[in-house]
Amino acid sequence: MKLAQVANVDFSLRHFLLPLMRGARARGHEVVGVCAEGPLLDVPRREGFRVEAVPMARSLDPRAQWACFTALRDLFRAERFDLVHGHMPIAGFMARVAARAAGVPRVAYTGHGFLFRQPGPVWRKALGLGVEWVAGPLTHSFLTVSEEDAALARTLWIHRRAVAVGNGRDPALFHPDGAARAALRAELGAGEGDCVVVGVSRLVRHKGWPEFLAAMERVPGATLWVVGERLPTDYGESLGPYFERAARVLGGRLRMLGYRHDVARLLAAADVFCLPSHFEGLPMSIIEAMLCGLPVVATDIPGPREQVVDGETGFLIPPMQSGPLADALARLAADAALRQRMGQAGLERALDRFTEEKVVGRTLDLLGL
Repeated sequence: MKLAQVANVDFSLRHFLLPLMRGARARGHEVVGVCAEGPLLDVPRREGFRVEAVPMARSLDPRAQWACFTALRDLFRAERFDLVHGHMPIAGFMARVAARAAGVPRVAYTGHGFLFRQPGPVWRKALGLGVEWVAGPLTHSFLTVSEEDAALARTLWIHRRAVAVGNGRDPALFHPDGAARAALRAELGAGEGDCVVVGVSRLVRHKGWPEFLAAMERVPGATLWVVGERLPTDYGESLGPYFERAARVLGGRLRMLGYRHDVARLLAAADVFCLPSHFEGLPMSIIEAMLCGLPVVATDIPGPREQVVDGETGFLIPPMQSGPLADALARLAADAALRQRMGQAGLERALDRFTEEKVVGRTLDLLGL
């Protein structure tokens, strides 16, 4: 079978779709990646995957979306795919509409979080729900990464057969690693007795960085490693002023590490993982941290609350509030035994529920591949 895996940007294809592409190829299928051009496509291309670049747009500009639609439709017609599998809200919508217009026999979608569940104005939520209502009937296989989103899709009649497949990472890559811990802590100036809190995400507002940085001001016994960058396609306010203030207040307790290819080693070298997002699907970063044996502090929102067991594998705190976040981080920073206990519980939970092999296998089975 010949299939297309469609994402919005190179970051999404590299970090979310590539394991699925590998799995489908291992089962004997021809797999083509489709997304906007970007430097992170070097990894799938080195592995022998063909990736077709199209002008994907993450904005609602109708001219940009029309250019995206026509490029996808023409590509799908020329390639004569047996299956088109779209991902992410806008890219997934455009992929499904274009695939049906091109006469693709089977169309699938994986929802990594619904736009109408994001914080924002009512009109944007209504538009997001409308998009799902339009695209749902065009979709043969409707998958979500979270159980809550699958249930919501069925309840709201977006798709009556929506199924959750979860997310997963490879324990061979993400795991506790004493050698990496010693080497990276020495390289980054963290002593064995220091508590290192790590955050791994794009540097955008809805990932909760302003609250995260404010909370760290109230946890004087901890150091923060910031791993990530702002993508060229990211929109919204600049977080520059927040990080500038944090640099002044935290001083040497703040390390800005940028985009890294050695995230697994950085997680193994840290003590606590934190993701105080306002909106998520089912975050890969939380799974990576759990597999590395870290306790997780996350917001009590759809997605993270399916991963983190409050008081057992970490703490769930209200979104957009720095006070409860600071309290949770301070509690972990002050208690190494608690960190160890929660981290081990999280590791066991991740191995049971969130491994890449299980999730990829389940997804391919549901797609009939």
